[in-house]
Amino acid sequence: MTTRRVVPECNPVTLKDHRGGIFTYYPADAPIVEWNLIFTTAGESRGFHFHPEFDEYILVTSGHGTYLEKRSDGSESVFKVAGGDCLHFPTGTSHTLYAITDMRLVALLTKRWDDCSRPMVRID
Repeated sequence: MTTRRVVPECNPVTLKDHRGGIFTYYPADAPIVEWNLIFTTAGESRGFHFHPEFDEYILVTSGHGTYLEKRSDGSESVFKVAGGDCLHFPTGTSHTLYAITDMRLVALLTKRWDDCSRPMVRID
């Protein structure tokens, strides 16, 4: 599997009442059982890693950066992200974040971190 951008749906009614809008993201398969608020400082990286026991969804709430996916064949994909973008990293997908500006993200997991024998494997 590979990283994919999760595109939200928007009910137009929520845009017409002058309060803003409501955008809804639908996970692909498994239910979300944990979420984490992550702060990353401009110029920092989260290091290449993968999660062997769960899928991870990343919802960017503020800031700008790039995610880099490293595939087993050595190829790479780059995803420019900013507030409102959501990416899905299936189990075993190697990825890292490079923060261009200070960033806030929400990581949504399909298995509780503390219920994993190996929640993350670094591949730096």
